[in-house]
This record gives sequence, C-alpha cells and structure tokens, in this order.
Amino acid sequence: MNLTLLTIGLLVFIGVFAGLYAVLKRTLNVRARLSEAPEVAGESAWREHLDPEKLLKPLGGILPRPASDLSRMEKRLVSAGIRRKDGTLLFYGAQVALAGLLFVASIVTNLWASNPLLFLILSVLFGALIPDLWLKWRSSRRRERVEQGLPDALDLMVVCVEAGLGLDQTIQRISQDLYTAHPDLCDELRVFTMEVNAGRGRADALRNLGQRAGVDDMRSLAAVLIQTDRFGTSIAQSLRVFSDTMRTKRRQRAEERAAKMGVKMIPPMVVFVFPAIFVVIIGPALIGIIHSLLPFLGEASK
Repeated sequence: MNLTLLTIGLLVFIGVFAGLYAVLKRTLNVRARLSEAPEVAGESAWREHLDPEKLLKPLGGILPRPASDLSRMEKRLVSAGIRRKDGTLLFYGAQVALAGLLFVASIVTNLWASNPLLFLILSVLFGALIPDLWLKWRSSRRRERVEQGLPDALDLMVVCVEAGLGLDQTIQRISQDLYTAHPDLCDELRVFTMEVNAGRGRADALRNLGQRAGVDDMRSLAAVLIQTDRFGTSIAQSLRVFSDTMRTKRRQRAEERAAKMGVKMIPPMVVFVFPAIFVVIIGPALIGIIHSLLPFLGEASK
C-alpha cells in the first residue's frame, strides 16, 4: 500500500511539475542568450527533445474547444499574469497530461482492475480540477498583490502629477520606480504604456487596464481617470481624493483581517494545542487516581 501511494504521488508530482514548468516558462532575453557559452550540440538536441511544450501543445489541441472557451481561458491566464499566445494550449495540454498520468498510475498500481470506469472518471476529474484550482489560486494571489500596491502607486502618482508630469509619463515613471516592490502592478501599468504608445486611445487603454487586473479598485481608478480626462478637471485633486479613499480601504482590510484572526485560531488550537494541555494538566492526576484505585479495586474483586 505504501509503494502504491508513493508511485501515485510521484507520477502526480511529475505531471504537475511538467505542466507548471511549461506554462510559466519565459522566453530568454536575447542578451542572456548571447552571453551564454555555446552548448554542445548533443546536449542542445537532448534539451529540445525533452521540452515539455512539444508534448503539451499537441495534447492541448486534442480536445475541441469553442472560441468562447478559448477567449475565457485567455482572460483567466492574463489575470494570473500569464501572457503567452500558446498559454491556452499549454494549460489544456497540462490537464490532459495530468489526467493521463493519473490513469497510468492507477494501472501501474493495479487499482483500476476493481473498477476501470471509476478510475478513468476520477483521473479525468482530478486532471482537470488540479490545474484549474492552481490557476484560481494564482489569480487570487496576484489580485491581492495588486490591491496592496495600488495605494503606494497612487501616492507616487499624486506627487508626479503635482510636479508637472502628464498622466502617461506619470504611469510610465511609476511602472519603473515601483517594480521592485510591486512587480504585478507595474506589469499592468507597463502594458497600459505599451498600448498608448502603440496608438490606442487613453480611455480604451484605461478600461483594458481595469479589466486585465480584475480588481475593483483598479476599475474605479480607471473610471476616475477617464472622467477626469473627459471633463477636464484637475487630475491631482481627483487622485488625492481617491488615494485617501484607498488608504482608508487598506486600513479597513487590515482591521478586518485582524478581527478574523481570533476565529481562525480556534480550529488549530482545538486540534493541536488543547489536547496537549489536557494531557499535561490531567495526565498526572489521572495516573495518580489509577494507582490509588487499582489496589482498592483488586481487593474489592477478591
């Protein structure tokens, strides 16, 4: 049984690792490629032969998907910070590969012999569910990081606008200065700058910024900037008011999490702390009672 569980766990780990590596892999910088030492021809060919993308892309195209599903998945990947043209195929390929690995694990461990249809359904279910849960977790974590970095970006934006910079130059400057502290937020701001430089209107670029981030506060900021640009009001004053509101929201979120901390501490205390306390407090007394009662019970039984 231990060998069976170890085999299943190893195959699942290999499948998840291969899928995540293919999705998260980034194209190397040209300078980094040029600075690297030339590789041996055999080693380079071996790496290309073992590239997971060559396996996951055909697997991702096996299942027919409507265009609406593809566009929905692309939006989910973008909200998670994955901007690759082939990201959808790689994600679907990772699901198919993981389902196949789970079914192969059930065959190797001879578990499928009892009920092959059940293990086939479970393999497909978990193969599709595990990458989807990982994508939801990554998207939620990225949204939290964007929310945490937005008040700092607004404060710097107010300073830059009051110093005389335009809105586009301000956003470009913020995406450079805050990249170390808040890379996810600066990544979205860089995409906005690229869209504006490519000729897209500022209002459309701001709407796309709010939709890509998936954060309500970012959508509100985009709406404020669009209205300010349309009606010609003071950008600095609007940003200052919105910045104060965001700072208040961040403080309220911190207070809410602090208030929930006591309730969240109850389950681990009940499961891990209280039994140990009961053993330490009641254990010696219980042992003393047993030693005192055993001779009395033995005499009474005689």
